[in-house]
Amino acid sequence: MLYYFFTWLSKEFNISGAGLFQYITFRAAMAVVLSLIIATVYGKRLINFLRHNQIGETVRDLGLAGEQQKRGTPTMGGIIILLAILIPTLLFADINKVYVRLMLLCTVWLGFIGFLDDYLKLRARKKAQERGEKYQKKDSHGLAGLSKITGQIGLGIIIGVTLYFNSNVVVERELQGESTTAQLQRGERLSKDSNVVVRSIDSIQHRFVKVKTPITTIPFVKSHEFNYSKLISWIGAGAENYTWIVYIIIVTFIVTAVSNGANITDGLDGLAAGVSAIIGAALGVFVYVSGNYVFADYLNIMYIPDLGELSIFIGAFVGACIGFLWYNAYPAQVFMGDTGSLALGGIIASLAIIVRKELLIPIFCGIFLVENLSVIIQVSYFKYTKKKYGEGRRIFLMSPLHHHYQKKGFHESKIAVRFWIITIVLVIASILTLKVR
Repeated sequence: MLYYFFTWLSKEFNISGAGLFQYITFRAAMAVVLSLIIATVYGKRLINFLRHNQIGETVRDLGLAGEQQKRGTPTMGGIIILLAILIPTLLFADINKVYVRLMLLCTVWLGFIGFLDDYLKLRARKKAQERGEKYQKKDSHGLAGLSKITGQIGLGIIIGVTLYFNSNVVVERELQGESTTAQLQRGERLSKDSNVVVRSIDSIQHRFVKVKTPITTIPFVKSHEFNYSKLISWIGAGAENYTWIVYIIIVTFIVTAVSNGANITDGLDGLAAGVSAIIGAALGVFVYVSGNYVFADYLNIMYIPDLGELSIFIGAFVGACIGFLWYNAYPAQVFMGDTGSLALGGIIASLAIIVRKELLIPIFCGIFLVENLSVIIQVSYFKYTKKKYGEGRRIFLMSPLHHHYQKKGFHESKIAVRFWIITIVLVIASILTLKVR
């Protein structure tokens, strides 16, 4: 909103300073500042509201150190994160860009699913208290697992369809001494507005053309682009016409898996918020360089028009996570609940897909991955040994993995910080893929 207002002032009245809003870096910085203010200043008011209305966490007795002290801590604090993302983005970003709209939809969609899950659990607890019964958190009264997965799949389908079919979702190819038709014999198709664009880079004229192509980046490989149509090339001639099916399935799987990974990781004070902030910063680097044709040319990576506008959204995302940490760091004054954790994971997955770095997700989302795998391995091994030996056995003392280390006697703040450090290392490795091939 402010973006359009100041753009109008700059054009109509040539007001000094209004032109600052034309710079993405300025608006991204403003988004970070405003999101921090919303999360820290107004976040406190929301925490007091949640506490006053007894919207607190129910804690199961798992034999973990310090767990009973968390009983009654306000939950559904993910609302703070959502507001701190949405408000700065709406104020400072150009919401006419398809990528910004897609991320706003993702934030609201998964935030609502998480909110509904938290609300149903809270209502079930209050009804149990009114009947004088003891509420058992293990008997989930929240949103049914199938309903939650269906919502995540629905979002994945929307994202996949939009990215594959929307005419504004393109990459730019450089034309090097050959005709447009000759250079696009790679399963790519011209965009509707594919006029040749001439840009000067290092005083040399370069010609670019917009193309629609379902490609992603392969890390650490010199020929670093992979076209999804190759996955079904074995079918024969015309197989590329069905690439959209494969693409949408992959996108849906990624969105569902990463959002669930973030949800599982949210088990210690400050863990999910801290890890998400670090990953968000890395995605900000990818978005900035891929959305700037000078950097894209220097790094020999694909240039994605209009992608730079997502820097405002990512600035708000990182600021919201850091601001939330002010109250969520040990000892936590508020928990984000599914309202926040599902949204954080979905946002990270969607951003990675948009910037075409989804194959890097196992690296920079390594913590989410091992947390997910620890649960899958533990449950699978328990069922296998119970069927074979008549008694279930465990590989970890407890899953997810962060609880395993709690059982080993590590303080939760130490576990959280060490997981942050691991994420920083993984993020640095991911950024290095821009140059190391």
